[in-house]
Amino acid sequence: NYFTGSESLVHELLENHHFQLVEHDVTVPYKTTSVIDEIYNLACPASPIHYQYDPIKTIKTSILGAINMLELAEVHNARILQASTSEVYGDPFVHPQPEYYWGNVNTIGLRSCYDEGKRASETLFMDYHRQKELKIKIIRIFNTYGPNMTVNDGRVVSNFIVQALKNEDITVYGSGHQTRSFQYVDDLVEGMTRMMATEDSFTGPVNLGNPNEFTMIELAEQIIRLTDSHSEIVFCPLPSDDPKQRKPDITLAQEKLDGWIPSVPLEEGLKRTIQYFQSL
Repeated sequence: NYFTGSESLVHELLENHHFQLVEHDVTVPYKTTSVIDEIYNLACPASPIHYQYDPIKTIKTSILGAINMLELAEVHNARILQASTSEVYGDPFVHPQPEYYWGNVNTIGLRSCYDEGKRASETLFMDYHRQKELKIKIIRIFNTYGPNMTVNDGRVVSNFIVQALKNEDITVYGSGHQTRSFQYVDDLVEGMTRMMATEDSFTGPVNLGNPNEFTMIELAEQIIRLTDSHSEIVFCPLPSDDPKQRKPDITLAQEKLDGWIPSVPLEEGLKRTIQYFQSL
């Protein structure tokens, strides 16, 4: 629906006769006569500024969308992959986060429309697998960035880059010592396609993220350096339920996804993303 994207990003694909763009609300059942082999369910805004804009729509997208895509997969006997999130771990007490950790999530907080929607979608996927023998895959995506992010995306990498390029103050929430692990988009896509190709008996969930951990201050300083910016770092109150640390344990991904490991270092990925924003 282009709420967090743009039709222009698929124009090149539209020139390919194998590609068809369908505008459809995932919360409504979808029927097609086309042959479907695989479904990647990535529907849902992932940035707090966007998923909190309409929290009811957000949780409907995750839960009703999951049901509708699972029903579609059942009709076509298709494999289906659910893009879940590291947010299912909440503000974790276990670090780094392995897939067997159940998380620490506030079910009634401002972020819960996203967190709980994704947790419920995982439940739905597993129930459809157990009860109806659907061929499902679940991945938990950690912070991902790269070219084609929108200027108003609202997540930390794009925020810092846009502020740095404008020589505006870099807004760091909290003390700046909270950590994240940043994964370049190409590494995520590689992990997703490898997950889809695993044997039917393997459902996941599997963490897909970069295990290299950085503080918000380290990220801001690196972006200031790479953009040759005159920005200053300023501090603001930490938003409600914002996790203090986030780092994936990718042992399972390395074992099951043919040795998958993120290959793009943060500095290289930031350079590519900065070049994209400079071109706008």
